[in-house]
Amino acid sequence: MNARQRHEARSAYAMLLPSLIGVIGFLLLPVLIVVALSFMRWNLISAPEWIGLENYAYILTSGRFGNSLLVTALFVLMAIPTSIVIGLLLAIAINRGLPGTSWLRVLYVLPWVCAPLALGVVWKWIFDPTNGALNAIIGRRVEWLTDPDLALPAVVFVQVWSTVGYISLFFLAGLQQIPRAVYEAAMLDGAGSVRTLVSVTLPLLRPTMFFVTVTSVISSFQVFDSIYAMTGGGPAFRTDVIAARIYDEAFVGLRLGRAAAMAVVLFVVLVGVTLVQQRYFQRRITYDMS
Repeated sequence: MNARQRHEARSAYAMLLPSLIGVIGFLLLPVLIVVALSFMRWNLISAPEWIGLENYAYILTSGRFGNSLLVTALFVLMAIPTSIVIGLLLAIAINRGLPGTSWLRVLYVLPWVCAPLALGVVWKWIFDPTNGALNAIIGRRVEWLTDPDLALPAVVFVQVWSTVGYISLFFLAGLQQIPRAVYEAAMLDGAGSVRTLVSVTLPLLRPTMFFVTVTSVISSFQVFDSIYAMTGGGPAFRTDVIAARIYDEAFVGLRLGRAAAMAVVLFVVLVGVTLVQQRYFQRRITYDMS
């Protein structure tokens, strides 16, 4: 490197330094601390005690943690496909330029920008069996959040309701990047609406679909605020997702070592799921319309 290149490199690193400090201090360092805590026993009062793999042995054989993994997996499998399908349909409807679509965009995004805890409190009132708005509308008493068979579908509905606007906006951005000439060519070839959707729109939306799927899965695995506000773990632990189990172990049971081990397992699961999604979308054809 000559003198000019070295000067440019130093200037670049100097401008990156504030961001690097934030990444190291608020991302990498907490991750390393959590990994270290997962090998210790600590209750926030006494000194941390090194216990090796004991926390991992406990959580991997614990029925409660296994139940949380299962509940979280069911939650993701119910919420993500529903959110993506509805979000895509809404994006297609908005992209057609129907009257009032600008107002619809605002309405779709409002649930996503609101605080999840506040939304959980509102929906808990809506689902209230005695004074709730939903039971008042249908005219019968239904235990939406205390019935073991209804609690999980109820919180899944709230998750879909709160994220579908976010997903639809990304799909809308992807749809607006598809040239109109492609649809005109499909129409000349005799393709109908369904055929155009399957053979033209969805293949061209694969990069957007990958981004939406990955981010939605990660956020759904980490969902906590709204579920905790509505059910607090739910009847028979039917809504006891992993994030709620970590919170309970850390701040209720004061077992930070076990909570850290659960967080590490969750991190490994998320990395594995993301890699599987990446491999799946890499094997699909992506068309460059630039």
